[in-house]
Amino acid sequence: MKSRTQMTQPKVIVVMGVSGCGKSTAAIHIAEQLNAHCKDGDELHPKANIDKMASGNALDDEDRQPWLEDVARYAREHAETHGICVIACSALKKHYRDTINKAGNVVYVFLEGSFELIASRMHQRTGHFMPETLLKSQFAALEDPRNEANVVIVSIDKEADYIASDAIEKIKALES
Repeated sequence: MKSRTQMTQPKVIVVMGVSGCGKSTAAIHIAEQLNAHCKDGDELHPKANIDKMASGNALDDEDRQPWLEDVARYAREHAETHGICVIACSALKKHYRDTINKAGNVVYVFLEGSFELIASRMHQRTGHFMPETLLKSQFAALEDPRNEANVVIVSIDKEADYIASDAIEKIKALES
């Protein structure tokens, strides 16, 4: 495996998918394997967005746009500082990804899983602001990214270390 200094592309890795697919966990494992900086994009949401989701209401594009701009800014700054920034962010729609692409050299790891699997995982987790009831809205908002050149698809039906390794191998394949 290449070290951070050997892996020049991409500088920003966005682990994306619907809520409950394991973005945060996968991002942490990818960052650990690459010795990269990691951030959960949820931490960049303004309080109003978190309160809205926690109350069971889905965010609209107007709510998301400033947050997405903050995600792109954060990713760009930390990629420049640390060499690679791995960030967990839903990035559900193409125009959301277009905003994040302003961060520079970005690749997306799309965590793919069935509604049933993700719902069962959300049901088991505790302490997260996103309620299970919003999962349908997440799937409805998702614009399939598989035809975009800077996206790799990774199934979530394995353990986190495997998911991270699979993602890194697919990212390397994009580089060659």
